[in-house]
Amino acid sequence: MGENLKNRPQELTKAELEIMQVIWQKEKVLIHDILAELPEPKPAYNTVSTIVRILENKGFVSHKAYGRTHEYFAAVAKEDYTSTYMRTVLDNFFDGSISRMVNFFSAQKSISLEETDEILRILNSTGEAEQ
Repeated sequence: MGENLKNRPQELTKAELEIMQVIWQKEKVLIHDILAELPEPKPAYNTVSTIVRILENKGFVSHKAYGRTHEYFAAVAKEDYTSTYMRTVLDNFFDGSISRMVNFFSAQKSISLEETDEILRILNSTGEAEQ
């Protein structure tokens, strides 16, 4: 599952991501399993089935067939997608600078004092581990 995502689309649509979240959480699912996890108002069965086929064509999902029933599973790990997506955000919006990204969220008042302390703890522990 640690495949390189460079040959795949970097970003999933909102609907695709919502379905991928269910697949990543459940690991192996039928379309009915996905529908059961989606919030109200639930999309139609055919809509979910179509989105899963799109995800499969994009290389994010694969399946195992049991007769006419298909069991779907992620072909890309959530961590791999998240890493690629966040690197894209960092590069496209913050010139690859984590400090610019943190500064942006800080200026937007999106980061609480507790979160700032937690970021500092993480950075300090990461720095100590590398020394």
